[in-house]
Amino acid sequence: MPVTAEEMSVPAAELTIVGHFDNRPGYATRRVSGSPSWLLMWTQDGAGLVEQAGVSFTAGPGDLVVLGADAAQHYRVAPGAERWRFWWAHFQPRPAWLGWLAEHARAPGCHLVEGVPEPTRAQIDEAFGRAARNARWLPPAVRSLGEPMPADHPAQAPAARAAQAPTARLAREYAPAVAVSGPARELVLNAVEEVIVLATAAARPVGDARRAEEPGDARVHRALALIAAEPGAPHSVASLARAVALSPSRFAHLFTTETGHPPMRAVRRARIRHAARLLEVTDMDVGQVAAASGFVSPFHFSRAFSHEYGMPPRDFRSRLRRSNA
Repeated sequence: MPVTAEEMSVPAAELTIVGHFDNRPGYATRRVSGSPSWLLMWTQDGAGLVEQAGVSFTAGPGDLVVLGADAAQHYRVAPGAERWRFWWAHFQPRPAWLGWLAEHARAPGCHLVEGVPEPTRAQIDEAFGRAARNARWLPPAVRSLGEPMPADHPAQAPAARAAQAPTARLAREYAPAVAVSGPARELVLNAVEEVIVLATAAARPVGDARRAEEPGDARVHRALALIAAEPGAPHSVASLARAVALSPSRFAHLFTTETGHPPMRAVRRARIRHAARLLEVTDMDVGQVAAASGFVSPFHFSRAFSHEYGMPPRDFRSRLRRSNA
């Protein structure tokens, strides 16, 4: 059976634990010597007051707190808050995570990722739910023959999990649990990594550092990000302007001033670069590549591609394959 962690105030360093709390005023945890593992807390509702490494801050909905090991910790329901509802996980971080968190450090080993926007909050909630289920994962072959599989076990079909009473399903999912098996630990860490990537990528910029890295108008940066994320989408000046809350004329003028070229030229270049990658790594024919890259016809695609690369798409693919042979 999975090991629960309801009474573990200072988890052992090697344990990977995930759980969910919904606490009222009076709840507090103090670890004078800190914890040998890292702690992540994702606030869904209410607020928590966190103190570590000589700093203190309040975490509200959409804020992710990540605390390093071996530093005194004190966190509790924030004064004046009616509750603090949050997901949490104890873990040992993968090396890449430290770089993603660095700009959100309030002190050594103490990080606050603020202002994760609404659409991403739902993705993070889903990732934590998956982590809670996967913490209990066991291969079917090692389960006792006489032990029924819980309806909300990750190995069960989605229909079986959905059929369980919502209250019972949530109570089980929210109960703290230790990832016992190696595969379960990796699955939980994958979900924690997803949470950190989503939060740090989507959170609002931090001070002047982010603005120094990305000079220029934030609305133009957002439009460029939308184009890069889905070059084959039916972008237009009007659709991009709506996405950044500008009129089409104002957006087109701002974009051209910031980048030196009109919005639709940026779209075309992004589509051609995307097509070049598809020609390189897939066996899709030219017509399929054209459609996947947002071009209205293979002829239009071939002409635009030749203008950018100096050769038709088929010749581009042939040259790449000869050079890689």
